[in-house]
Amino acid sequence: EVQLVESGGGLVQYGGSLRLSCAASGFPFSEFAMGWFRQSPGKERELIAAIKWSGVSTYYADSVKGRFTISKDNTMNTVYLQMDSLKPEDTSMYHCARERQRRRYVVQTSIGDFGRWGQGNQVTVSS
Repeated sequence: EVQLVESGGGLVQYGGSLRLSCAASGFPFSEFAMGWFRQSPGKERELIAAIKWSGVSTYYADSVKGRFTISKDNTMNTVYLQMDSLKPEDTSMYHCARERQRRRYVVQTSIGDFGRWGQGNQVTVSS
């Protein structure tokens, strides 16, 4: 059974940092790209970062570029999202997700390309 379990969220002040972790199991983690999404009440789910199955290439949404870093540890079956310089507008529920197809040549950026989801982890940034 595919499982994705996020951790590391919480409350942080403006300008602070958090690191989210997503522990994966039930599939060959090293063969799948992973992504981090966020969704706030009343808004659509947004892809903010993704990383190729091998970890050699990444994608970032403009809203987080330069502040967030995605990384993938294929030995630990874990994907991370380091979030720095946090802003109140980063407040959201954050989910990790796995791409539907293994070993895609390029990182996919459409929500439809991701087929497995974690339960989500709340991040709140106070001003």
